[in-house]
Amino acid sequence: MGGAVVRNKVKRRLRHLIRDRLSELPPGSLVVVRALPGAGDAEHAQLARDLDAALQRLLGGGAR
Repeated sequence: MGGAVVRNKVKRRLRHLIRDRLSELPPGSLVVVRALPGAGDAEHAQLARDLDAALQRLLGGGAR
């Protein structure tokens, strides 16, 4: 994905995005988010869309 700076940037961005979506998850849920190599170059909005799509699939909403 990149060096430590890129990895930490992606980690901070994903942590921020998931924090806003925790209320959608059932209580006691454990979620692991794995960033793929393109995440370091992705814009914030794209990461948000990808995370929303993954959570929708996880929660049984199907893929869009």
